[in-house]
Amino acid sequence: MINETLNEIYNKFRINFYMKVFSKFENREATLTTVEAFSMECIMALKGPTIAEFAKMMNISAPNAAYRVNSLLKKGYIIKEQSKIDQREYHLLPSDKYMEYYKIGRTYIDTISKRCKERFSDEDYKKLNEYLTIINDELMPELDLERFKNH
Repeated sequence: MINETLNEIYNKFRINFYMKVFSKFENREATLTTVEAFSMECIMALKGPTIAEFAKMMNISAPNAAYRVNSLLKKGYIIKEQSKIDQREYHLLPSDKYMEYYKIGRTYIDTISKRCKERFSDEDYKKLNEYLTIINDELMPELDLERFKNH
């Protein structure tokens, strides 16, 4: 039962995002390919990865990762920031242009969060947050993003 509910919630978040993204394309040409959009989601999740860390997470070769990164740089969706620790390394960060795109999906998450706060008692809302935190922190070990980072 819970697997179906989680799947439906996940689908509704994605569909809402796609609907908003497609409606924006009526006024301008889409510039992010599907693979680039997936790449940006991974770069965002890793919070400033190097190209090597991005390649490791995506399970692609370093040259393939560099090609994808260069495409995103040319389109203005990411910037490279030199590492303060190792000046030979650069970290990939989303640009303001990408953050505008990212806000499209984030807005609906904020809406649902607000609705939960209004719908549930304070105690239930805190419990919901506790359960979601447990799911995020403990029940999804395959997606512990720190393991992709070079420390």
